[in-house]
Amino acid sequence: MNHNLLEFDMTVGRQKPETIVHTGNHCPFCDREKLENIIDSEGSIVLLRNKYNVLKGTDQFVLIEGDACQSDMPEYQAEHMRKLVRFGLHHWQKLLACGRYEDVLFFKNFGPLSGGTIRHPHMQLIGLTAPTEKISVRPEEFDGPVIYAKNGVTMTVSDQPRIGFWEFNLIDRQLTEDSLDTLADYLQIGTDYLTHHFHKRCNSYNIFFYHHEETIYVKLMPRFATPPVFVGYGIRVRPTNYENIVNEFHTLYGN
Repeated sequence: MNHNLLEFDMTVGRQKPETIVHTGNHCPFCDREKLENIIDSEGSIVLLRNKYNVLKGTDQFVLIEGDACQSDMPEYQAEHMRKLVRFGLHHWQKLLACGRYEDVLFFKNFGPLSGGTIRHPHMQLIGLTAPTEKISVRPEEFDGPVIYAKNGVTMTVSDQPRIGFWEFNLIDRQLTEDSLDTLADYLQIGTDYLTHHFHKRCNSYNIFFYHHEETIYVKLMPRFATPPVFVGYGIRVRPTNYENIVNEFHTLYGN
């Protein structure tokens, strides 16, 4: 049975630079003049092939979000954030439609518990070239109390989380210019909340993009140690105080 198992090339992996824990290490994304295999750029945003293609049977790409190494989504100007989301979604959809890949992953790692190695803000796209099961999208995993809704975009907190505890979701069923801008705005609010207001020990998060039936789903996950009952038994755990979080968003960012 194929469970979407990929091989990680340890030889290549050992060569990867790391700047999240060892903050004094050289950041390769700051050396713009030395970047190679650039596919496209828009201002300070750059898409290029990943120099360290550690996952066999895939093509890996890096989307550098801007020039500022110690910045992140909460600090971006609103227009830059919107441009970044449009740019990323455009190239994700372009890779999905090119015919080369069975599926394309689009995600972001931030912080020491996210699975990332480079602090400089970036996202990743991974084209799966080998036969694989379709990446599962269960719409119920994006259901839950509504935090915001505007321009066909809904922001929720999961009451049927994919892994467990807190998961925040964005659902865009319109895919218009206005809805994509709203998607970017809500994503910026969500990352600001996680990194500045959510929990004093939260220093990491992931963003995952999914597509299903003409709808884009986005899952924003604060990262802590994964609940052991999920690791060992696949049992998901959800919190009880959803409304407190919804109210806190409204207090911090308005209704």
